[in-house]
Amino acid sequence: MINKSTKIYIAGHRGMVGSAIWRKLKAEGYINLIGRTSIELDLRNQAAVKKFFETEKPEVVIDAAARVGGILANNDYPYQFLMENLQIQNNLIDFSHKSEVQKFIFLGSSCIYPKHAPQPLKEEYLLTDSLEPTNEWYAIAKIAGVKACEAIREQFEKDYVSLMPTNLYGTHDNFDLETSHVLPAMIRKFHEAKRNDNAPVELWGSGSPRREFLFVDDLADAVCFALENKLPENLYNIGTGKDLTINDLANSIQEIVGHKGQIIWDSSKPDGTPRKLMNVDKIKKAGWEANTDLKEGIHITYNWFLENQSRFKEVKL
Repeated sequence: MINKSTKIYIAGHRGMVGSAIWRKLKAEGYINLIGRTSIELDLRNQAAVKKFFETEKPEVVIDAAARVGGILANNDYPYQFLMENLQIQNNLIDFSHKSEVQKFIFLGSSCIYPKHAPQPLKEEYLLTDSLEPTNEWYAIAKIAGVKACEAIREQFEKDYVSLMPTNLYGTHDNFDLETSHVLPAMIRKFHEAKRNDNAPVELWGSGSPRREFLFVDDLADAVCFALENKLPENLYNIGTGKDLTINDLANSIQEIVGHKGQIIWDSSKPDGTPRKLMNVDKIKKAGWEANTDLKEGIHITYNWFLENQSRFKEVKL
């Protein structure tokens, strides 16, 4: 039974996702949370992870640790994205199992699903077709993690569950224009353009692709729900079940930031997949759904960005 003094290890507790989970569990009254920085514990190191489990003896493990990056990083370092993610999650899953950890929550990404899977994406589409080539190395590692948790669940009847979130954004996000995802990148671009006399903002593509976005605190809430409930299946999509065009996203961010200049769409740049939406019927049936409106989440994220501008180098437009 999970209670407020259950010893819970959150792997990756300093990242955007891990820190949101940490805040959520603290707010809910959990008093026995464990976290280690990558300097304190290299999760790729099998011996180090083994020693950690022997010493700390966590009762629950939440895996929010991974090597992540954009298309360029995935393309340039395929071996590292495959191998390091396999090492991290295999060490955590295996030593959790060997240490009799009864509840393990594995976090992945919607990129585990085939590139041309029908929309919205359902859990049963996993492994039915080929992956998106630009991030297949990361996706293959995450699929292996999902299957490892499923195998332990089936063979040993332990409560190991995998949650696959859609595109995430929120506080503690990455706002580096070279490596960030579309929503934080837009916040940064519109903010810098506003500061530069409302200069025009150039965005990639046509603006027509549709995307779904989930506020990271909602994912943390879903993790808390999975922690406190024994879910009947091994794999759940976590999202809003709603999408919008990139053009509509840009207009919303422009309004929230207060940028008054022009938006220029560079149609010579690729649009990517026309639509990427998660089917969230299974997690809704289990009893959870997202509750943060996109504009509300963008407001919160932009305010956090403003309060933490010293972390980011100014962009010269």
